[in-house]
Amino acid sequence: MQLKDVQSEKDERMVPLKKVGIKGLKWPLKVQDKKRGFQYTVANITISADLHRDIRGTHMSRFVEVLKNFEILSPKGIEDILVEIKEKLGANSAHIELLIPYFIWKEAPVTKSESPLEVCAKIYAELSDSYKIFTGVKVPVHTLCPCSKEISQEGAHNQRAEVDILTRSKKMIWFEDLIEIAESSASCPIYTLLKRPDEKYITEKAFENPKFVEDVTRDAALRLEEDERIEWYRVEVTSFESIHNHQAFACVEKGWMN
Repeated sequence: MQLKDVQSEKDERMVPLKKVGIKGLKWPLKVQDKKRGFQYTVANITISADLHRDIRGTHMSRFVEVLKNFEILSPKGIEDILVEIKEKLGANSAHIELLIPYFIWKEAPVTKSESPLEVCAKIYAELSDSYKIFTGVKVPVHTLCPCSKEISQEGAHNQRAEVDILTRSKKMIWFEDLIEIAESSASCPIYTLLKRPDEKYITEKAFENPKFVEDVTRDAALRLEEDERIEWYRVEVTSFESIHNHQAFACVEKGWMN
């Protein structure tokens, strides 16, 4: 018995949809690691395509089908997925976003104890008339308030912050390269394993290197400007304030010098 294809029915409302697809799809993935070769992770995937104004619905299962051979993260592999989506769905554009738990191994500053730190690596790609791919990271960091330090007799309020970087580059750019930019722009990096000598070092380092979210954002932008591989970037820094019931943030993207 042939089952009725309801999705392909003609839609009389004639409203084109920019994106239709699936989100929150967990997918096992092998990702290149700058220092250790590869690491295995589970990506959170959003994948979509446009939908013509006269078609009632898309075929959701095809978004999963195109991923069947997607085992290793690569720009070419992602492009192949988007090409297949356009072909299978007769779409004009296709889009994919991957949020990837990614681990870097770090030594504590004094004791040199090694431990993994989780960051969020990001890939966004789209294919319409041309193929565009963006690479990014979300990195936890430590900031200490310059104003609090200046006006206080003892101490200064400090907190965890997050540096969110997204780039489009001419050549491959490692997640580790973007992570280094994020961490070096903050008051101090974040570590998973710390002993007392490490805690002392980090506390004092942050106190000697106070940064507003504005400072972190600008310093990261200047580092990205210097990298000849990078054609476009956006930086957003969020501070999870320790003495306020809100967050502070700052954002900049390529083109601010014009």
